[in-house]
Amino acid sequence: MFDKILVANRGEIAVRVMRTCREMGIRTVAVYTDDDANALHVRLADEARRIEAGGPGQGYLQMQELVSIAEKAHAEAIHPGYGFLAENPRFIELCDAHQLAFIGPSNASMCNAKPKNKARSLMKMIGVPVVPGSEEAIRCSDPEGIRHAVEIAEGIGWPVIVKPSGGGGGIGMRIARDREEMLKAIRHAQVRGERAFGISSFYIEKFLPGAKHIESQVLADKMGHFLNIGHRDCSIQRRFQKLIEETPCPRLPYLLSMKMGIAAVEIAMALQCDSLMTVEFLYCQDTREFFFNEVNCRLQVEHGITELATGIDIVKEQIRIAAGEALPCSQEDVRFQTHAIECRITAEDPANNFLPSPGRVTRLHLPHGLGVRVDEGIVEGTEISPLYDPMLFKLLAWGRTRDEAVMRMKRALRETVVEGVRTTIPFHLSALESEKFIDGTYTTRFVKRLTA
Repeated sequence: MFDKILVANRGEIAVRVMRTCREMGIRTVAVYTDDDANALHVRLADEARRIEAGGPGQGYLQMQELVSIAEKAHAEAIHPGYGFLAENPRFIELCDAHQLAFIGPSNASMCNAKPKNKARSLMKMIGVPVVPGSEEAIRCSDPEGIRHAVEIAEGIGWPVIVKPSGGGGGIGMRIARDREEMLKAIRHAQVRGERAFGISSFYIEKFLPGAKHIESQVLADKMGHFLNIGHRDCSIQRRFQKLIEETPCPRLPYLLSMKMGIAAVEIAMALQCDSLMTVEFLYCQDTREFFFNEVNCRLQVEHGITELATGIDIVKEQIRIAAGEALPCSQEDVRFQTHAIECRITAEDPANNFLPSPGRVTRLHLPHGLGVRVDEGIVEGTEISPLYDPMLFKLLAWGRTRDEAVMRMKRALRETVVEGVRTTIPFHLSALESEKFIDGTYTTRFVKRLTA
């Protein structure tokens, strides 16, 4: 097992990883830019090192410096969290070259899953239905490829989604309803894809507006063992950024959920997954059909609700797997014990089209009590920068039933006090009391209809 890990991230996810490391007796190294010098993750780490390279908002992307800091601190491994460098194959290669364990997929496994269209082609080969779209990654600088992509879009019908082929998390994705919008979306995918994933190609898919977004979580070790640890409903999202997630998915028939889980493990095996993998599906409730969407080889923001439902510490298992240890149990041992919900609390104003609300948190009271968990990255006095994701903290609630989990979440939201910046708490309360949420039939159209 590792003695010291560098956490190459900031905010709530850096804090989340450090807490598990502390429970495991592993020392942690925080990294920070000047605007994060007093951040919570810096305070909680055993030691902290300043990132000197990179312009505003770019420090956590400085691969060479992060590796250099890890070596100087005598860290044996790097945990990337999510975002930033979590799915960058070049960073994994650099860690390998410097004999630093990357807590995530091997470079071979990551390359199998990237570019994303490669996974789509493999899904067709193993018989998993995929959303209609392009078969190959298209270089953003290839005029002939772009013309062909427009022809594909016209063939499958507008609207389509243009996606960077290198990543996920909604980064760089845009809906295009005609040729002009598609060309703009391609330019956007090029810039964001190169910056976030080091890949500037793209692919397109038919946009299915009335579907549920459901993801299955798979754990795998380096000895060829796989676990399906449940699914999550992530349909409540805005601009492809999730706002509320829950597990299990309401209104998903049991047999269909079993099929999704089996398909997810088959996909992970086909891609030679050797860490954590999230397989995302689109589910059409009217026809009871599901389609493969994409895979992510990193820790998901919403991993916590799966932990609450199963009792499995996913971050701990990531670390154990990276250290060469086997999965802790068999599939038969996995038990889904509770219903769990997560609300992402961000510094945005839902009454003003979710306008970012940077500034200083002047007062903060976080909720407690039975059935409530908070994954926070802030304290009173924290300055919320416009340069980064506006996430403040995640509220998680669980109960023996969905109703109990929802009631606990409402109580937690009402107990929470954040002053100095506006937050999405009013949106979450409104969402939890809406008819579509209560009956569980909500789809990816939910936010647009709720805020219309």
